[in-house]
Amino acid sequence: MKVAASDYDGTLLRGGKIDAETKDAIARWRAAGHKFGVVSGRDYGMLAPQLIAYGIAFDYTVCNNGGIIRGSDGAVRFQAEIDPRALTAIAAEASAQKSFHFAFSAAEVTYLCHHAEGSWIEREARDWDFPIVYIEESEIGTLRGIQQFSLGFHEPALSNACAAVLNEKLGDMIHAFPNACSLDITPAGISKDEGIHRLLSVMGWDGAEVYAIGDETNDLPMLKAWDGYSLTTARPEIQAQARQVFPSVGAMLDHFC
Repeated sequence: MKVAASDYDGTLLRGGKIDAETKDAIARWRAAGHKFGVVSGRDYGMLAPQLIAYGIAFDYTVCNNGGIIRGSDGAVRFQAEIDPRALTAIAAEASAQKSFHFAFSAAEVTYLCHHAEGSWIEREARDWDFPIVYIEESEIGTLRGIQQFSLGFHEPALSNACAAVLNEKLGDMIHAFPNACSLDITPAGISKDEGIHRLLSVMGWDGAEVYAIGDETNDLPMLKAWDGYSLTTARPEIQAQARQVFPSVGAMLDHFC
């Protein structure tokens, strides 16, 4: 059995759509007895409705950069948690305060505060009908069951700078993954590559061949750990880290199916 692990934004979803060739390739892959799923920094509530709307059948999701794993039925198979002390420490950092939102991902809801114009969290919630609970910054320390703290910036340089500060100061508790203008913060030891390891264990798929594909910086640990693949549309420095480059997720699936 083979397990395909695809990033979502910029990889499976490109230009606001999933191409018909990739949809057909996913169907052929699964019909051959293989598994297909998405490994993303997104919340499940921001991801699953889109996959369903685009007609993509999937066997699992690894969301929040490995922070939560679900089967095809949506049931949680694994969930990590950020220490609440780390949440308040992150929010207090001057570089984090430059973010235009503080979004906290729990299993069934996203908490939002410190939000301003430019935040895509509210737009996604409105477009895809997933739940947001608004809180005050003073309530951050009371949150429990948070597997990812997400920030958003107007420039990638701000995201990268904030990640460097947070990883230096709080690296024993969290890890910050910059992804263009986004910054996703998970508990230490949680990442996309470790998420795939846990996926194979909790789903009983140990020994399966893994075919990971992505296009951004936060995908690199996954691509390196699983000798993975990238896209012709990815930046050259990302392509250079890949075992092979394909024009689409569907092209990779058909190549190995």
